[in-house]
Amino acid sequence: MTAYERLLAKAFDPEEFRREGKKIVDLLADFLAASEPEGRSRVFAWEDPESMFASWAGRFAAKPSRPFADLLPEILDRSNNLLHPRYVGHQCTTALPLAALGGLAGQLLNNGTAIYEMGPVNAAMERHLIRWMAGLAGFGPGADGVFTSGGSGGNLTALLAARQAAAEGDIWRNGAAGGAPLAILASSQCHYSVRRSAAIMGLGEEAVVPVDVDEKFHMTASGFGTALAEAGKRGRRPFALVANACSTATGSYDDLEQAADWAAAAGLWLHVDGAHGAGALLSPKYRSLLRGLERADSFIWDAHKSLLMPALVTAVVFRDGGRSFEAFSQNASYLFEKTATEEWYNFAHRTLECTKTMMGMRLFISLAAYGTDFFAGYVTAAWDLAREFARRLRTAGDFETASEPESNIVCFRHLKKGEPDLDGLQRRIRRILLEQGRFYVVQTQLDGRTWLRCTLINPRTTAGDLDALMEEIRSAGRS
Repeated sequence: MTAYERLLAKAFDPEEFRREGKKIVDLLADFLAASEPEGRSRVFAWEDPESMFASWAGRFAAKPSRPFADLLPEILDRSNNLLHPRYVGHQCTTALPLAALGGLAGQLLNNGTAIYEMGPVNAAMERHLIRWMAGLAGFGPGADGVFTSGGSGGNLTALLAARQAAAEGDIWRNGAAGGAPLAILASSQCHYSVRRSAAIMGLGEEAVVPVDVDEKFHMTASGFGTALAEAGKRGRRPFALVANACSTATGSYDDLEQAADWAAAAGLWLHVDGAHGAGALLSPKYRSLLRGLERADSFIWDAHKSLLMPALVTAVVFRDGGRSFEAFSQNASYLFEKTATEEWYNFAHRTLECTKTMMGMRLFISLAAYGTDFFAGYVTAAWDLAREFARRLRTAGDFETASEPESNIVCFRHLKKGEPDLDGLQRRIRRILLEQGRFYVVQTQLDGRTWLRCTLINPRTTAGDLDALMEEIRSAGRS
């Protein structure tokens, strides 16, 4: 037996997998335990990018060097700890351990879902999930959609369908020649992926015309009218309006009923970027934030933001299910027996991916194990905690908030008496927090000013953790 044959046998040996898998799960369980509130683990261990890169040099070669179980402790120690209750940074959630195990199963199975025969179980599960989400949104039985890898891809998928619906001719087959250049109207607080989508579609970033927002970061009627006029000045024909539910920077929800009225009056496709905030559909307390979503033509929902899923799991949902097939209307004879069909089970008709992961399975098994009420409770608790945090910031006297939180995102500033450069103060505070590694927060720019920004996305974060954060910020401000 050659060296290759011996390694091949070892690589696929069930008992070897069992032994190594137990080691890995034990290490991960220890990491989870250390991430408990009483644990001692850090949230973040800052290292310079070049130093980090250099430290991993020479870790693999032609011959076996170190098993995964030996590398994993170092990986865990040097990674961001999203399981820690004091991770309140970016909008990528704490992953349910069960969902991570689902990812393990899905990756071992490795069933792609371009066409049904490649991944039949995941195809069926994904179909049920899309229908569940569509029903929560108030869409009728004709709704349809697909899962894709991330909100950016989701927005692009929806806008491609919107363009095809508004096009003069078949853009997919014949290109975008002829007629006035197109435009997308979008909140000035829209995610950067909207402009990126416009560029990818060949429309250019100038095709995205911003709609002004008010002091609460909601699109305004006057802003919409001005944007329509501006599109005309640019010689462009608007075809879509993008509303936030909620915005990435501030967590603010646009008035979707108002947006639907505007879109209907102007003959525009209404797309709702609900990547972060669509989870409020589950909460009896907060679902009114999405009133009017039932009138949208499409929306997206990131399960890795509000459903405790490992990244990436994004649903793109269309009120008219037929539109779901128009974004990627293409013939590939090696995959599809027919063209121009609407076979729900062949997802490559409707998404960027061909070999798509079993992302639907991770969400399906989690809903089956814990029930939808569990996730409704999670959303409600996170949205409640943001309001409580804002209240504590306002009453403290040495903090201010950008606006009243509408989701689980809070933007705020530390006010230091006599400090001439408050923007610089927020940046210094964040740098110190990163270096200390006891909390992880991010920052954003609003109206030309720098704000600290927390996303209360970890279900084990408490008000006590946020009190501790305020004290850490005060201490950093004195440095």
